[in-house]
Amino acid sequence: MDFLEEYELYNMAMENAYNLITKKVSLEDVYLELENETEEIEFPLPFNPFMHKDISNEEIDHVIEHFIALEEYEKCQELSNCKSKNAKKHK
Repeated sequence: MDFLEEYELYNMAMENAYNLITKKVSLEDVYLELENETEEIEFPLPFNPFMHKDISNEEIDHVIEHFIALEEYEKCQELSNCKSKNAKKHK
């Protein structure tokens, strides 16, 4: 795998993480899609969603930093809102 392929995979992982964190897709949806797919598809993530019940604020921060670098500030705001809800849930 060359640099451009790795970069594309990294961007895909961050986009997938954004969609999971903001609940635009669920893990159940992803699992069903992967199960029903006849050809091999990938769903990379920058974290293991099965390690914890919830995605940690540190993991959300990592995704926010990625989208700040891309200047996608609307996504950053959505992720920050999810991070705030996550913090309130764990108080």
